[in-house]
Amino acid sequence: MATIRKGHRAVLLIVDVQVGVVEDAWEADRIVQNISRAVEKARSQNVPIVWVQHSGRSLKKDSPQWQLVPELSPRADEVIIQKNYNSSFEETNLEETLESLGATRIILVGAATNWCIRATAYAALERGYDLTLIADGHTTGDLELEDSITVPAEHVILDLNTIMAWVTYPGRENQVIGVDEIQFEAV
Repeated sequence: MATIRKGHRAVLLIVDVQVGVVEDAWEADRIVQNISRAVEKARSQNVPIVWVQHSGRSLKKDSPQWQLVPELSPRADEVIIQKNYNSSFEETNLEETLESLGATRIILVGAATNWCIRATAYAALERGYDLTLIADGHTTGDLELEDSITVPAEHVILDLNTIMAWVTYPGRENQVIGVDEIQFEAV
């Protein structure tokens, strides 16, 4: 059983909002704008922000595709975590960073919904964190399957929003809300 985190300290976790991840993503401009609004709210309420940046086959470190989108800029006092796997927790110092911040709740936004957001959401709950997924704060591209089957990105996003609203873990709270509804101090 996971260690349940005591307290009510929220952290905004921004995962993989990188040029090469969101360039072909569903409604990327709107989602990036919503993430920017979440960043503004977090900063105005002194909520810590942790940024995650993925490196991999198509995202070579320091390449133009690897860079965070220009609309979002971490401040010097905000942590940037580098990762190589879908989960932001795997072989990173994310958990230690969250512990140093006293985090008990993760407010999650970013890309790509079906890979890194899903893996990070489950990993957070499995590690005892409460989780808030911002429903209109994550995106992905269409999912191309075998036999010429395409799952539209908006269906992938709806699927994760629905699952995360219903999944339960003992001693943890999770919710899915829109960016307009988020009030960090009330979380």
